[in-house]
Formats: sequence, C-alpha cells, structure tokens
Amino acid sequence: MAKIAFIGLGNMGGPMAANLAKAQHHVTAFDLSDAAVKTAVEKGAHKAASAAEAVKGAEIVVTMLPAGKHVREVYEKDVLPNVAKGTLLIDCSTIDVDSARHVAALADKAGMEMIDAPVSGGVGGATAGTLTFMVGGDDGAFGKARPILEKMGKNIVHAGASGNGQAAKICNNMILGISMIAVSEGFMLAKRLGLDAQKLFDVASTSSGSCWSLVNYCPVPGPVPASPANRDYQAGFTAAMMLKDLMLAQQAANAAGASTPLGAEAAQLFNLFVNSGNAAKDFSGIIRMLDGK
Repeated sequence: MAKIAFIGLGNMGGPMAANLAKAQHHVTAFDLSDAAVKTAVEKGAHKAASAAEAVKGAEIVVTMLPAGKHVREVYEKDVLPNVAKGTLLIDCSTIDVDSARHVAALADKAGMEMIDAPVSGGVGGATAGTLTFMVGGDDGAFGKARPILEKMGKNIVHAGASGNGQAAKICNNMILGISMIAVSEGFMLAKRLGLDAQKLFDVASTSSGSCWSLVNYCPVPGPVPASPANRDYQAGFTAAMMLKDLMLAQQAANAAGASTPLGAEAAQLFNLFVNSGNAAKDFSGIIRMLDGK
C-alpha cells in the first residue's frame, strides 16, 4: 500500500482517486471544492486542508488540474517545497507541452522523479478504471508509476521523454476533433440527399469512411446506442474540453512551425459551438450546429 496524495478531484480526478483508494492505497485528497473532497472521503480517501498538507509524507503525488498555469502554481508553491527527495510525481492534467517540461525540470532539479500522464477515456473510463494513459518521462519513473496507473486505466503507453505524454494527447484529440466534424458533415449531407442515417452508417462503418468517431461515437441517434446522440448529447467529453485540447494543439503547432490547417479550422468551429451556449454538451453535438440548429 502506497501513501498517495491526490490533488484535483473534478469529474475525472474524483473517480481516479476513488479507484486508488479502492485498490487499498492510502489516499490523501485535496480540492478547492469542499463537495469534491467530501465525495472523495466517502469513497475511501482521507481529507487534507490544503495541497501542501496533502503531499507531506506522500510517497507518490498525483495531480489532475485544469490548465498549465494551475500545474505550475501547485507544483512550485505546494508540492516541490513539501515533499521528500525521491517522491514520485504524476501529473495527469492535460496541459501545454512547455508547462509539462518546465515542471518536470524543476522536479528533477529538486531530486524528484516525474511523469506527465494525461488521459483519454472520459468520465466513464475514469469511473470504470479503463482510462488510457499517455506517459512522458524517463524509463525509471515510468516503471515506478505503471503499477499506480494500472489501478486507474487499462492502456498505458510510454510516449517518450517529459512532455511527450502531452504531445500524444493533443495530437490524438486534434485527430478526434477533425474526424468528428468530418463524420457530422457526412451525415448532414446524407440527410439532405435523402439517404437514411442507418444506411450511411452501414456503408461507412465497413468501408473507407470508417473511424472511431463514426463506429464508437456516431453523432446521429440510432446507429450506435451508447453514443451521446441518443441521450440529447449529454457529455461524455464536453465541447469545452475538446476546444481546450484543440487550442493546445494550435499553440503547439505554432511553436513547432507545424502546418495544421484542418486542426485550425476545427478549433474555430468548436469555438463557435462552445460560445453558442454548448460548452457542457458532448463534443459530438457539434453536428447540430452543422445542421443549422
């Protein structure tokens, strides 16, 4: 049993911390939301009054925070000054690559091992413990972190050096955002041409148009019963989170001099969708905007 500090108990972090507690680890939890901490305690965690208090005596620190600025602040002010040398640090936030590498360098200088380990799989995956982790960091830190990550996910990929986990996440989600728009456009064209959605699905899902956005997350009601389209686009992965990831991808593309015209267009379309009052809707709901609704 490891002593784990978990900071950030939102929609993803809360279930992840619960799974660590379920695995009999001693989890000390902190979040700015008292309600989130209360829920974590009900799931087996122990309450901390602050992030600094949570990490004292911890063997492992796991963070799940909204953005790079929050990760920098928490590690610089609360984590690094209060943990012992040799503590393993795992940041599961989805943030910019530069922030991930900046914090990892600070951790290394302070004698800590750190990985960036953003996730894919949504709230359902966090709850079920079936997340995919994309991990950046050296081999030693990855090896130590893997048994902890395995209590929260089932697919764990070592993507390379520090920051590469974030790079893998934003590249993957840029592909996802673009492909969802393409699938949505295909169904809207089919609708206007008088082609039944199920017939298009039957063709495209077994031919060259097949992709994850179609087969697993079809944006029209009917063909894939588990998709959010069948529950009024109640979010599995919100449009706001997709926009965040697309903007991170554009930031990285600009810094690296990479040409991503479709990624840029996807970011603009999701920005329109989010700012039309759809931030909390599932990202597949963008089909409604493309349908003129």
